[in-house]
Amino acid sequence: MFFYKIFWDRMDAGNWFDEVLSWRQKHLSDRQFTLVLAFFVGLFASVAAFVLHSLIHFIQSLVMTQIQVTSYNWLYLVLPVVGIWLTMLFVKYVVRDNISHGITRILYAISSKQSRLARHNCWSSVAASAITIGFGGSVGAEAPIVLTGSAIASNLGQWFRMNNKTLMLLVGCGAAAAIAGIFKAPIAGLVFTIEVLMIDLTMVSISPILIASVTATCFSYIFVGDSQLFTFNMTHPWEVVRVPSNILLGVFCGLVSLYFIRMMTACEGMFGKMQNRYMKLITGGVMLSTLIFLFPSLYGEGYSSINILLGGGTQADWSKVMEKSMFYGGGTYILLAYLGCVILTKCFATASTNGAGGCGGTFAPSLFIGAFAGFFFARVWNINNVGPFFPEENAALLGMAGVMSGVMHAPLTGVFLIAELTAGYDLFMPLMIVSVCAYLTILAFEPHSIYGMRLARQGKLITHHTDKSILTLMTLDSVIERNYTAVDKDMELMNLVHALSKSKSSVLPVVDGAGNLLGEIDMTKLRHIVFRTELYHHFRVSQLMEEPLTTLRLGDPMEEVMMAFDKYHAQQLPVMDTNGHLYGYISRAHLYSQYRKMVADMSNE
Repeated sequence: MFFYKIFWDRMDAGNWFDEVLSWRQKHLSDRQFTLVLAFFVGLFASVAAFVLHSLIHFIQSLVMTQIQVTSYNWLYLVLPVVGIWLTMLFVKYVVRDNISHGITRILYAISSKQSRLARHNCWSSVAASAITIGFGGSVGAEAPIVLTGSAIASNLGQWFRMNNKTLMLLVGCGAAAAIAGIFKAPIAGLVFTIEVLMIDLTMVSISPILIASVTATCFSYIFVGDSQLFTFNMTHPWEVVRVPSNILLGVFCGLVSLYFIRMMTACEGMFGKMQNRYMKLITGGVMLSTLIFLFPSLYGEGYSSINILLGGGTQADWSKVMEKSMFYGGGTYILLAYLGCVILTKCFATASTNGAGGCGGTFAPSLFIGAFAGFFFARVWNINNVGPFFPEENAALLGMAGVMSGVMHAPLTGVFLIAELTAGYDLFMPLMIVSVCAYLTILAFEPHSIYGMRLARQGKLITHHTDKSILTLMTLDSVIERNYTAVDKDMELMNLVHALSKSKSSVLPVVDGAGNLLGEIDMTKLRHIVFRTELYHHFRVSQLMEEPLTTLRLGDPMEEVMMAFDKYHAQQLPVMDTNGHLYGYISRAHLYSQYRKMVADMSNE
């Protein structure tokens, strides 16, 4: 009882956590403690992945009891709408925040919020996406889990008061652990963080990311055993004669990726213009349920359909992909028509799911479309005897890597994920050929991934270019000096000299009563008259002021700010607010000083 009382007295004192932090600072360096946090990030991310997939399978087992295999099912017209409606209510009344576009939100947090993610992101995406996918939403669980893992890492880092640079690294650890935990693919998790989240691979960053990835993978094996999401058996080893077909498949996958990104963007734009959430629900729900009714492979993540294409060897095996639909029992050409329709409509199913109010990502849809596109390409190739036989199951696997590489602009992620996911290392060479060709194809049309294109348009996308990354991380408000001395246009030279003597800047803005910038007074250009007291009553500010070289606006990207200083050779530039009123000034010296400091901080390992 005595020790119990002492313990709670220390707890009640309110400084027990400060003592923990003090002990950590004395005994563990920041680098050592980051490794410790990386381990727990990997553990928690794997738990989140296990919980999410368990919830999805539980919900699907409840709602799929009345589904018939040999004919169409009217329930497909109802279940997806119910799932999206429940998700919408959950987000509106429980979460009360936007949780869509998980990976894009991570990129935004890295670029503009110092890698700080909301606490509810540690659980909200798991619950919302489980409801959406369990009831048939045609999206993936990977992006919500990546957001969850990154949010856990971010909040752990904030809790232990880590600096912004370490928070960014921990967010990368959370994303890597999420991918590794879902797919049991630690290398893919590492590469995903580098390619998609743009976390630079250095001696400092590689250790915690690897620890998080390996930890998540190990715990995933503990939770679910040796089972894999996809089953693939190598029956046709790769041969050099298939290089032409691999190259063409890569180009085809790149074009499919482009179609997917453009259609997704167009559909999101359509839903974004709708103001009424119930109109979104009705429009998206009807679109989604109709597509799933016609093509049941679009239901949920679609991983069962992928396994049919990867594991089949005969027409009868592959025809199982048409089960639960009106196409059941069709022949080769019906199968091709079905596959083609699914490839074309998957983007609409995914966009309508999220647009209507559901929660999910595009990671699984890209794998899904890739498998269908690869199989479709090889089937057409073999039917027409274009060249050497192209095994359809191999092509489905290669297509997954190809479309993922194109959609995410991440060829290495596509290669390593598929290789680790299916133990298909024997296909490493064709995986690289298809992924690189797909990436180069889409790069000719779309310079950014589906995750980064929204932020790139706003100038908020982190890249591997150090100078551009620093300009992205810098905020305009952080370099604005608001302590300026303004003068009136009717002020006499005598009063102007008095104002100049109190100003810390050589440039004084001339503003009217409403705060509008009328001009500027540059002290360096008035030296010939400021010391001549006989002129003090002969000149007014309106006679001496000049137009500013240019003006900046709040929200301007820092890259444009830098270009303005270089273009006009200015020492100071005014910044206007959204109403066109003077907000403050940016000095060239202050701007470049902060830029050099951030370069030094980023380069310091």
